[in-house]
Amino acid sequence: MVKRRRIAVLGAGIMGSATALFVARDGAEVVLYDAAAEPFTGASRWNEGKIHLGFLYAGDPSLRTARRILPGGLAFRPLVEELIGDRLEGITETEDLVLMHRESVVSLDSARTYFESLGNLIRSHPAAADYLVDVSNAPMRELAPTELEAVADPEFVTGGFTVPERSVSTRWVADRLVAALSAEPGIELRTSTRVLGVRSDDPSLRGRLVVITDSGEDGPFDHVVNALWEGRPRIDSTVGITQKDEWSYRYRLALFIRTGRPVDVPSAVVCTGPFGDIKNYNGRDFYVSWYPTGLLAVGTDLDPPPVPLPNPTERDEIIGEVFAQLGQVIPSVGEIFEHAEEVRLEGGWVYAVGSGDLGDPESTLHRRDRIGIKRTGSYFSVDTGKYSIAPWLARRVADSISRE
Repeated sequence: MVKRRRIAVLGAGIMGSATALFVARDGAEVVLYDAAAEPFTGASRWNEGKIHLGFLYAGDPSLRTARRILPGGLAFRPLVEELIGDRLEGITETEDLVLMHRESVVSLDSARTYFESLGNLIRSHPAAADYLVDVSNAPMRELAPTELEAVADPEFVTGGFTVPERSVSTRWVADRLVAALSAEPGIELRTSTRVLGVRSDDPSLRGRLVVITDSGEDGPFDHVVNALWEGRPRIDSTVGITQKDEWSYRYRLALFIRTGRPVDVPSAVVCTGPFGDIKNYNGRDFYVSWYPTGLLAVGTDLDPPPVPLPNPTERDEIIGEVFAQLGQVIPSVGEIFEHAEEVRLEGGWVYAVGSGDLGDPESTLHRRDRIGIKRTGSYFSVDTGKYSIAPWLARRVADSISRE
């Protein structure tokens, strides 16, 4: 009888959960760890769900970031449908508007050139039809002045474009993946368990590995996959792996709103520098954010800094400030607030290789090309980079383990 491999996956967000499902379905026994009481309690549930094709990264005109994240964005829908065994729903119904702020670190002319190059890249990709909608024609159109004035205040915006990117409701996806985890017999879910490190008797990490938690040691495991956002560098350091590039943690909150009646407000992103966005999933469910309002903590150490969670008065102030700031740029956002019947202020940790302020053209946060999978022996460390590419990276990790 062939002994089944035992795999430990650290972190039960979208990256860890997708990895656990793929690996278990490939025949391994999986232990999935998370410090929270249940999966998908952080940023994997509470974010805008943009399935990136690269339009946000005009600050990297080399297209390196776009080339890095494009395959994962195009593969998101088929991979999630494979994971949940059902059709993906909760997709925004119209293309995004990209609005260039007057204080953007990218000029309107530079954005136009970048978008045209990116459109050519998308159209030439063999998986373009697999996106949330078919983007093999990659429609990208600059808004006429009258169209721009209809959606944005010209005092703040120099131009705008319709681009083919769309978003998904992360709460919809989270609920289906949690159900898939519960239904998978090959996965043992260990929640309320904080991972403190990983140990190996082999410096090359080619032997079996032990996971150290706040309740003791587990193992041995044939492979360990570190899929954490919060504290991933710290766990890597326990096996001698150090991050050579600069990184930063950010704890961000945004608004998740349900209105009492349908509201006709476009899905739009204001960039790059001053940054905010609206996601209209179905006319009644919205994501609304303005940066840096809602940014509670920033850190560059191995461990994230403490988070000063806001009290009820501070939460109301953040909600009001988001609407005030974004409403200056996109006046129709006030209709969402006017008809809101539920407003939730939620979020979580975001990890990025890069640092600086979005208003600084030299900030390395304008890039996302240094992301992906790092492997040493039997140990994998995965920098997801963006929510949209997590299932694609998870499939690659699972394939690597399965080949052995």
